[in-house]
Amino acid sequence: MSLSPNFGPRRDGLVPELVVLHYTAMADCDAALRVLCSPEREVSAHYLIRRDGRVVALVDEAMRAWHAGAGEWRGRGDVNSRSIGIELDNDGLSPFAAPLMDALEALLPGILSRWSIPPEGVIGHSCMAPGRKIDPGPRFDWRRLGRSGLAVWPRGAGTAPVDPERFRADARAFGFPDVDDDLLLQAVRLRFRAGARGPLDGRDCALLAEMAARFGA
Repeated sequence: MSLSPNFGPRRDGLVPELVVLHYTAMADCDAALRVLCSPEREVSAHYLIRRDGRVVALVDEAMRAWHAGAGEWRGRGDVNSRSIGIELDNDGLSPFAAPLMDALEALLPGILSRWSIPPEGVIGHSCMAPGRKIDPGPRFDWRRLGRSGLAVWPRGAGTAPVDPERFRADARAFGFPDVDDDLLLQAVRLRFRAGARGPLDGRDCALLAEMAARFGA
């Protein structure tokens, strides 16, 4: 039985092919839990991971939780019907607690195995909804998940010629939505270069070229 009432059947026979990571953006995890279980708020996720590492199952994985909202990945919408949503107890400004990250690393393998989701299917809310969402935010350790084989991370550290059109094509091939240049760069950097600033540069272009070559549709 689901703890949250905010779910329904997955549409059109869709099954999970993505895991979308979120942060709660609230100082109090219990408050986040109340929101995720409130019929009036009409929002939920499949799991909530507390800072102390406790995992709260909110919606059965087979059902469509209401976590992603408007957006797309790899040119396809209705991300809720195609994903598992995980909320992480974090205010958006602080480092992610070690017990929480340990619990996430323990939770993900089972999800990926049950639904045959590859590591490149683990994305952030900001990846599928650039400009509207920035979670799990700049403090999230994507590199750690990449090292564990639970997400993807660039292997190279080089640069490439700055080519906005090629950058956009590579970003689309990897999965990012078709948004304006500034939002696209923000989304890519939140995922791969959270500390980077300034205009598009050769490192941005190189890492997206690598991601598109390795994982592009």
